[in-house]
Amino acid sequence: MAHIFAVDDENEVLQTVGRVLEHEQYEMTLINSSIKALQLLEKQKPDLLILDIIMPEMDGVTLCRRLRRDPRFITLPILFLTAKGNVDDIVTGLDAGADDYVVKPFELPELRARISALLRRGNREKNGKASLEIGDLRLDSETFQACAADETVQLTMTEHKLLRYLMEHPDQALSPGHLLQAVWEYPQGTGDPDLVRAHIRNLRAKLEKKSRRRYIRTIHGVGYMISTP
Repeated sequence: MAHIFAVDDENEVLQTVGRVLEHEQYEMTLINSSIKALQLLEKQKPDLLILDIIMPEMDGVTLCRRLRRDPRFITLPILFLTAKGNVDDIVTGLDAGADDYVVKPFELPELRARISALLRRGNREKNGKASLEIGDLRLDSETFQACAADETVQLTMTEHKLLRYLMEHPDQALSPGHLLQAVWEYPQGTGDPDLVRAHIRNLRAKLEKKSRRRYIRTIHGVGYMISTP
């Protein structure tokens, strides 16, 4: 049974999320502050973390960034559930290392679907053993690390799956809609293309930190592609 931490300073939201998790028969821990969440995370790593952004003491974006700097939590699936829903807020949350982003008020079926998709992806990623290599770009699915131009970088769960999918389909231009289905496992026509754009940008920042080469190409009007040498 998956164990989920939900962190929000609004009791009403926590109780709603709790009912969703209980309905799906997940084990749940409801936490009303980011500081308490940090204390509990030191003792136990959940299968999924649901975070609000606007919280006293420490906001959700700061907590997410802090967790992503810790190797223990680099692959922890993180879902933002927040009222901050403009494009800049979403990009900020994804740049902090979140895997997905749901805006309040939310539909319960949508939240259930997002949670289920993140947990499925997390379980599959844990079982990944293979390594991939295209030119000087190498991906290790045991460590969730990529090596580009002799620079090794750590990837989040979603960054790993996105890069892996692109590397498994070299020389193919893949649309954001296609990637939302293949990587995020959303039904056709659902999901936000900004999720793809933000994670592509984050991957590029990591892979091209010390290299002038662009590993992931943008095919204007179509999508993204990794080319073989």
